[in-house]
Amino acid sequence: MIDNMKSELKEKKYGAISFLPLIVFLALYIGSGIFFTLIGAEGAFKKFPRHVALLTGIIVALLMNRGLKLEKKIDIFSENAGNPGVILIGLIYLLAGGFQGAAKAMGGVESVVNLGLTFIPSIFLVPGVFLISCFISTAIGTSMGTVAAMAPIAIGVAQAANLNVPLTAAAVIGGAYFGDNLSMISDTTISAAKGVGSEMKDKFKMNFFIALPAAIFAAIMYGIMGGNGSITGEYNYYIIRVLPYIVVLITALIGFNVSGVLVLGIAMTGIIGLLEGNITFLDWIGAIGEGMSDMFSITIVAILISGLIGLVKYYGGIEWLVNSIISKIKSRKNAEYGISLISGLLSAALVNNTIAIIITAPIAKEIGQKYNIVPKRLASLIDIFACAFIALTPYDGGMLMITALVDVSPLEVLKYSFYIFALIVTTCITIQFGLLRTKEEKNN
Repeated sequence: MIDNMKSELKEKKYGAISFLPLIVFLALYIGSGIFFTLIGAEGAFKKFPRHVALLTGIIVALLMNRGLKLEKKIDIFSENAGNPGVILIGLIYLLAGGFQGAAKAMGGVESVVNLGLTFIPSIFLVPGVFLISCFISTAIGTSMGTVAAMAPIAIGVAQAANLNVPLTAAAVIGGAYFGDNLSMISDTTISAAKGVGSEMKDKFKMNFFIALPAAIFAAIMYGIMGGNGSITGEYNYYIIRVLPYIVVLITALIGFNVSGVLVLGIAMTGIIGLLEGNITFLDWIGAIGEGMSDMFSITIVAILISGLIGLVKYYGGIEWLVNSIISKIKSRKNAEYGISLISGLLSAALVNNTIAIIITAPIAKEIGQKYNIVPKRLASLIDIFACAFIALTPYDGGMLMITALVDVSPLEVLKYSFYIFALIVTTCITIQFGLLRTKEEKNN
């Protein structure tokens, strides 16, 4: 009898209270960020580092369930933090960072930007800015990198040609999130696909059929409202420097192992840079290291959050959440809306779409199994809404960066966010009318 009581105590399920550690993390990180924003502090969301806030949440999780030995809790945390899927995500993050750093050092980003600017017809300036931003972001896999590379040029051209600057800024941001959501080397794609057990090429194809109509609509709107302008000056580009991006994209889509693809891309940047003589071997090695360093933060966050979610799941939190959602939704349609909303709201609240995806993925996977939603669909939904919701926040990094270049309010830019609004609408249409379902889903 005593043994049964001990077992019952150890296996106690906390239900909603299981999420207390996660709530502590969010409250500390977001709460401090909002507070410092209101008082006008610079770098408001960096005042209370997210790693420290996350560590506080982990400590709370370890203090819960006093009947369970601390060693057991640490084992549960470690098993989930260090599971093969999480470690693989970390490896891919580091390789993607190394590739981005090396490609930038040998002039790849500059050539991609200039290639697009060279072929933009003057009468299609704003839609051209949008499309080249889509291309750059898909190639380099980061919205922030795209905004950093494209914004100064696009804004400068818009001002010189007397075009609508907020409209042009919105075109850059929309294009930046097009690729952030789709790119095979984007941390959001990696996190979403690996988090729910989908192949990245399958997630890309599912995502592409949703994003393409939204992108076409946005390009048309920018063409109608953009007006006429002209690009002056000479923008030099070198096709050979664009090749690593093309090879990485094509080989990843064919189905080659993404880790191997990124290693190939890194090797190509070194060979091209050394042959052209624009970087030395040590410059190349240093650039790889710097790019990987940029990914250290998100890699550690992914590991820590996975461990924390493991404890939350052990305490019965995931089971409670899934059952709560299922008790309120009676169809696959509502399940897809629920998964999407969780990802989007977390992304806007955390000001980080990747972390939102990492948190949402295990929840989405559990719900997906109950409603027969295939992994590539789950990955697509959580990635789309995480990117879309954060793109519509006035405090997103890309928005802050581009509005800092010109004296305009983020709200002035947001009203021209045609791509983001269209992406949400097209995704909701696929949910509402059950589009893009596989044969297996239709038969169940």
